[in-house]
Amino acid sequence: MPASPIRRLVPFADQAKQQGVRVYHLNIGQPDLETPPAFWNALRNLDMKVLAYCPSEGYLSYRKKFAEYYNRLGISVGPEHFLITEGASEALSFAMMACINEGDEIIIPEPMYANYIGFARAGDIKVVPVSTSIVDGFALPSIHSFEEKITSSTRAILICNPNNPTGYLYTREELEVLRSLCLKHNLFLFVDEVYREFIYGGREHISALTLADMDEHVVVFDSVSKRFSACGARIGALVSRNKALYQAVLKFAQARLSPPSLGQLAGESLFDLDESYYRSIIAEYQQRRDLMVSRLKAMEGVTCPNPGGAFYAVASLPVKNADHFCRWMLESFRHEGSTVMMAPGPGFYASPGAGSSEVRLAYVLNTADLGKAMDCLEAGLIAYQSVQ
Repeated sequence: MPASPIRRLVPFADQAKQQGVRVYHLNIGQPDLETPPAFWNALRNLDMKVLAYCPSEGYLSYRKKFAEYYNRLGISVGPEHFLITEGASEALSFAMMACINEGDEIIIPEPMYANYIGFARAGDIKVVPVSTSIVDGFALPSIHSFEEKITSSTRAILICNPNNPTGYLYTREELEVLRSLCLKHNLFLFVDEVYREFIYGGREHISALTLADMDEHVVVFDSVSKRFSACGARIGALVSRNKALYQAVLKFAQARLSPPSLGQLAGESLFDLDESYYRSIIAEYQQRRDLMVSRLKAMEGVTCPNPGGAFYAVASLPVKNADHFCRWMLESFRHEGSTVMMAPGPGFYASPGAGSSEVRLAYVLNTADLGKAMDCLEAGLIAYQSVQ
């Protein structure tokens, strides 16, 4: 199993904290926004005598709430299309295990969410990367780039929209390219849509569940972790209209018994939040994005496309080895008693040697702290020139 680039450097961050250093965590997508009070109120008011197993597919009442939320967005699905999981991570793992045999292949644009590689490795599934470029903001590669990767062993294409780690938002035209590929070659289209609400600049998110003639092909992964700042609830979902696929995934769900009960029971209330909640968090993250990207672009030798969604950006730094630089920042560099933790870029690539100068940064801190983190990073890059 590959080590997580997001968490692998945690021991060095912990050591810095023990020395009294403040560490600005830009390495992980852990929002600092408060979980909505409705969640805590529902948790406090639960009237239960026994914390029991729930159905393997999740509580029906929770699945109904999830489906109602989708229908408000114009996505026609019912509770029978939702299987509740321990975070979107388990949904992804279940889908890979149910749809792809050992030794078969899944095509994923890179850089990709690092854990996709780990989930595939656990099932002896081969990840076939299709490279994207920071030059065009990590846009979807050409249809030819995908077709030349498809073999008799290819079973699925996986994207994250909007993307983690790049923040790229796929257009309808790009999704139609993937639709045509999946219909032509009879492939599954896995789409991680956990950042669906985080869209900036007035653009629109297109769900893969709205693509025509794709009911048997599309599998969507979702979660309350980011949308409601409830990462620790560990409640995700697999969404698909493919009945045979659902029944196959249900076997994996039954084998692990049930998803977390408390997160569902308290989480039902989150889907009743009105539009003002979503508007406020999107405005907050857009402000953070604008601050971080403008600061990065002003640093000498740094390249950073402007993300269209999610709350991540990939930046190319004037360093030869991002792994070494990120560790050096934690072990050896201090700026006004602080340092910055980032996720090294190579861990988000399946191609050996790719992303060597890149880092992923999560703009999950308030603007005051984010500004200080950028001050620290800028000073660190200058100081690092004598170390390379």
